[in-house]
Amino acid sequence: MVERFNGRIAEVLATTRFDSSQSLEQTITRYVQVYNQHIPQKALGHIAPIQALKDWAEKRPELFKKRIYNLRGLDTHETHDPWLPKRRSGALQWCTSNSIGGT
Repeated sequence: MVERFNGRIAEVLATTRFDSSQSLEQTITRYVQVYNQHIPQKALGHIAPIQALKDWAEKRPELFKKRIYNLRGLDTHETHDPWLPKRRSGALQWCTSNSIGGT
């Protein structure tokens, strides 16, 4: 499964031009979520990895300390790191000391 995942990531990287490292990071993060939660894997009996994990947790709950859940969508969160750029209205802006901790 790792080889298939790496191959698909390599294909995305070879066919997509990214305008920033942030755009690249967001694309890879979204793809990881889609791959783990929505793409059925033959090695797992044609189910998505998250479903295989849920099934395993039902069979062996003593092995799991945290509840497994499926994210509803490809949510993003805004960073509050003052050294990282933020996107607002399609424009890239740097955080200022006044915007730390707020939106």
